[in-house]
Amino acid sequence: MLQLGSLRLKSNLFLSPLAGYTNLPFRLTIRELGGLDLATTDLVNARSLIEKNPKAFKLIETSPADQPLAVQLFGSVPEEMRDAALYLESVGVASVDINMGCPVRKVCRVGGGSAMMTETDRTAALVKGMVDAVKIPVTAKMRLGWDDQNITAPDLAKALEGVGIAAIFVHGRTREQGFSGRVNLAGIRSVVKAVNIPVIGNGDVTTPEAAQVMFQETGCAGVSIGRGAFYNPWIFLQTRDLIDHGKTPEEPAFSERIRVMCRHFDLMLEVFGESHGCRMFRKVAPWYSKRFGPANLFNKRVVTISSRAGFVSLLDDYIKWRQPFVDETGGLKPAYQPAPMIASFMEEPESTQREAIPVPKGPVEVW
Repeated sequence: MLQLGSLRLKSNLFLSPLAGYTNLPFRLTIRELGGLDLATTDLVNARSLIEKNPKAFKLIETSPADQPLAVQLFGSVPEEMRDAALYLESVGVASVDINMGCPVRKVCRVGGGSAMMTETDRTAALVKGMVDAVKIPVTAKMRLGWDDQNITAPDLAKALEGVGIAAIFVHGRTREQGFSGRVNLAGIRSVVKAVNIPVIGNGDVTTPEAAQVMFQETGCAGVSIGRGAFYNPWIFLQTRDLIDHGKTPEEPAFSERIRVMCRHFDLMLEVFGESHGCRMFRKVAPWYSKRFGPANLFNKRVVTISSRAGFVSLLDDYIKWRQPFVDETGGLKPAYQPAPMIASFMEEPESTQREAIPVPKGPVEVW
């Protein structure tokens, strides 16, 4: 249980917003597996929302099974952010999250995302306008700071607590780091110590064990998971089992991975239509295949699918192609098993110079 302002949650594990990815089909897929309560939409431009832009409305599309839901807003004009929050409250959204963490230049250039961390007074005034306007909880997602020389998150969190923010989500990297380098758990801990409201840790949580370590090392009230949910859609349920019951997570069987991927695919077509849904699924499928073992044929063909029939045909061909790599029980032979995933903050010190976490290319609207 976790209390965010007036909102009482059943789980302190959260689905992070990933622009272009955490849409309704993915949120429903994850929710059906269990362990998750509050999920957040892709980031939405506040101005687009109040101008009733159809693309913005599609970003906040939801359903009765997709509750409770938070919408993440970005923008730097106080009146627009306030009016967008009022609209979201009027349509039944459970919580509004303010994006102060996006490192993408396009968002920062207009004063949104990580740029909001550089002007504490101005940002606090914007937040106060939103908090005073709505009864639902308003939260903020931030990074530790602009760069290592400007770690502003503890002071900003304190200022936002003073104007009524319900919780702080903090990614344990600076804006300068982007999505590479080691997540700084001590930095998250400093934010936890600075305020008396819930602080939710985030960054590189790719395994249940990583979530457990983040809880233990930072004292955070919750953990928010983004890319880790694409590598492992079962991560919320597994993390609950690990923390609550001490159960060591088991690797889902290949058949279960295929089942969940197909469920995600079906929901994509249901929400976006066959043609557009297939195009959108092309960038999602490779996340699933990272844990399939050998997947050369799958990866080459899945980026060309344009119909349900084409996807079904691909799966049939891939399962046959994969046979030489599995043993008599259907499990991958040892030589072909993917390496275990290790969060940057759980690696040995000498190996912390890791590659960046894969981040989609292109403008923020499409990633």
